[in-house]
Amino acid sequence: MTETTGRLFEGADWDFHTLQRIHDACEHVAKNELGLDVYPNQIEVITAEQMLDAYSSVGMPLFYKHWSFGKHFAFHEASYRKGLMGLAYEIVINSSPCISYLMEENTATMQALVIAHAAFGHNHFFKNNYLFKQWTDADGILDYLDFAKTYVSQCEARHGRVEVERTLDAAHALMSHGIDRYPGKKNVDLRAEEKRAGRRRQHEEEVFNDLWRTVPKGATKSRSALSIERRRKLLGLPQENLLYFLEKSAPRLAPWQRELLRIVRHIAQYFYPQSQTKVMNEGTATYVHYRIMSKLHQQGRISDGNFLEFLQSHTNVVFQPEFDDPRFSGFNPYALGFALMQDIERIVSNPEDEDREWFPEIAGKGDVMGVLRDVWANYRDESFIGQFLSPKLMRHFRMFHLHDDPEERAGIRVDAIHDERGFRRVRRELARQHDVGFIDANIEVVDVDLSGDRRLILHHHVIKGSQLNETDSKRVLQHLADLWTYDVALIEVDANDKVLREYVVSPRPLPAAA
Repeated sequence: MTETTGRLFEGADWDFHTLQRIHDACEHVAKNELGLDVYPNQIEVITAEQMLDAYSSVGMPLFYKHWSFGKHFAFHEASYRKGLMGLAYEIVINSSPCISYLMEENTATMQALVIAHAAFGHNHFFKNNYLFKQWTDADGILDYLDFAKTYVSQCEARHGRVEVERTLDAAHALMSHGIDRYPGKKNVDLRAEEKRAGRRRQHEEEVFNDLWRTVPKGATKSRSALSIERRRKLLGLPQENLLYFLEKSAPRLAPWQRELLRIVRHIAQYFYPQSQTKVMNEGTATYVHYRIMSKLHQQGRISDGNFLEFLQSHTNVVFQPEFDDPRFSGFNPYALGFALMQDIERIVSNPEDEDREWFPEIAGKGDVMGVLRDVWANYRDESFIGQFLSPKLMRHFRMFHLHDDPEERAGIRVDAIHDERGFRRVRRELARQHDVGFIDANIEVVDVDLSGDRRLILHHHVIKGSQLNETDSKRVLQHLADLWTYDVALIEVDANDKVLREYVVSPRPLPAAA
């Protein structure tokens, strides 16, 4: 039985036995008081330099090598040494076991905070939220990262570091458009990916060859030689997953390059749920660490001084500048997420008349953790905010909505204030700002001119006049053209399919062999 009495530590010092006691005490509260369901935990202690290294590789310490990671490392290290930035207290990996990396420079109080935050808050969310169940493979990700790291190293040895980096550069540029956004496809078994790599590649090459044998040989052949419907069917068009399309259909990529695209695509898919649940994930972990640390203080497991140290750090984490503060740059996901969790707790346990009108299904229900666990499992940021942001919280954050249409000469106007109609408008607009379907550019491959110059044609469906940045678009299209090896055209169209703008980019010549 876990001991629930006596101080876990005194002062700031700690050792590995202390970490074990802290973990066990947090686990007791998490499972018995909060009813959390978590993956097995693995705690790793790393230095500040190792934390910087993890920063540079997008929070994945087991990632393959790439020059851009070194660039990010140099930037973060310089900023850290100059005192221009701090470091995260931890990094956590969505895997089984769930790996939490703690900085050795942390005090004992901070180690307790991050264990509660990452090893139990994030861990529970990773294991139970439907998006992570649907899109990630926690059991296989560590093995797959090891496979990816080894495969990239082998490619560098066989084909040269420059060629491998050229392919990875292009794949990374397209990473945000290398994911499946809608359910229905079979979940990826990452452990099986390595085992199937050889057989899969041989089969895909055969299918690929069948496709390109249909291309007319003579320049005078009519486009009707291959009907539009047949061409689009063979190519699986329209296709929004650009990396998947290139992996399957790019005419001149070598098998090892296709496998690199596949690796980057799987890593992008792994991160996809995190981009949709930033507010919920951080709000859950912050709420959990606050509940656990408060309980440990009530039990006398941590001293008043240690608890004050925790409160100072917690307050910094959930700090939200006012809208007219020069530091304001949007809503802090920790602040908004934690406030929403606490507000749900208030509505469930001690509702007001307004709450009963807005949230009849949970107001006064009494089972705080039951409601929260259900919310954590079944929502993402957009639906969570749209369903649970209350008028009381909107008043607390002093939310309002501004209307700014460049086509109107009236200038900026306040479009929603603190009345019933305004509350619903504010909640709807804030939820939309967290909807990846609305904020991410809707780009898809729509056709390939197989019988002509083999130009790849993409459409960007413009929403509310939000067109792409020209400079950035051309840079990304250049990487796409380099992988396709023929011209690429990106056409921006409005809701009525009216052409607004078109970019055409040609591939760069391959570097001369050494």
